[in-house]
Amino acid sequence: MAQVRIFGPVISTYVRIVEIVCEEADLTHEVIPTAAQAPQNRHPFGKVPVVEIDELELTETAPIARYVDTRHNGVSLQPADPSKRYAMDRWIATNDNYLFPLFEHGLVMPYIMHRHAGAPLDKERIGRALPNIARSLEFLELELAKDGAWTRAGFTLADIFLYATLLGVRGTPEGAQGIAQCDALSAWMAVCDARPSITATRWEIERG
Repeated sequence: MAQVRIFGPVISTYVRIVEIVCEEADLTHEVIPTAAQAPQNRHPFGKVPVVEIDELELTETAPIARYVDTRHNGVSLQPADPSKRYAMDRWIATNDNYLFPLFEHGLVMPYIMHRHAGAPLDKERIGRALPNIARSLEFLELELAKDGAWTRAGFTLADIFLYATLLGVRGTPEGAQGIAQCDALSAWMAVCDARPSITATRWEIERG
């Protein structure tokens, strides 16, 4: 039996984050496909994932990731220096509060609904979001090129959160074009692409 059971949609960005963190800690894990609002999801506000580990039931991805890394990976993905850990936490919060909602609702979800649910592509929704998406990618590029931003402490939980979010963006034509214009961001994503924990959790649709 897997050491970690992850409940949520198999293509969820946040399910992917937990999978990567489990790989980093050498924990076997299993994704149990459940819709966000499904009764078996058991989250009080219908969010995903819900995680079973160490006879505990955990919710909220950021504390789940910190728990897994602290309990099973010797905090190797969390800087010991308080200022560097603050930077990691700041970028995780930036991703969760600003970047993911913008990218997911304005670009990624319209393509998911089009490709996997047969819905017409909502080009108006994408068009409204693209200026803010472009500004956000430019912000990430400038921050990364300036001083390394979230990468200054090496590979941390912040890398995992941001990578998983940007992977969905790169999976769209507009997002792929935008990221390709960002040299530092593209180089960072290429490094992440090759990390064993990330290659091990690639979805079949990504494998080709």
